[in-house]
Amino acid sequence: MSDEPELRIEPARESDTPVLLRMIKALVDYEQLAHEFTVTESTLRQALFGPRPAAEAVLGYVGRELVGFAVYFPTFSTASGHIGLFLEDLYVEPEWRGRGIGRKLFIHVAQVAAKRGGGGLSWSVLGWNDPAIGFYQSLGAEQLRDSLSFRLMGTGLDRLVGR
Repeated sequence: MSDEPELRIEPARESDTPVLLRMIKALVDYEQLAHEFTVTESTLRQALFGPRPAAEAVLGYVGRELVGFAVYFPTFSTASGHIGLFLEDLYVEPEWRGRGIGRKLFIHVAQVAAKRGGGGLSWSVLGWNDPAIGFYQSLGAEQLRDSLSFRLMGTGLDRLVGR
């Protein structure tokens, strides 16, 4: 598309932690999950740039302006033996949406997944988020119908492990 801006995608650096935290907060607000937002600059820095990083992040720039980000981490399929990636977050600033930036960030992460083992790329999307669902379907993604997502957090986890 001719109206798509030139996007530069760079790995996030430790010095990017504050701006990444700001964008994560914006995403959490959009997803109506502000009540779950507990990450701090310190915990984010440790998770992404500590001695054993839990995830990676890339930042998308148009010129010098930060317009989006993606956070992802490795997965492993015992059935196939392949390494893949889980896309935890994909976010584009509201004023930059609809210009191909999300698509370019997504393709970047998919390329990383292909290079690292070709096991694929997976993610979750909130059931009410029709714009995101439509976006992912436009990229050729298929919705899994035979699996359910579960999580164990907070007091449930504490109770299970005896904390």
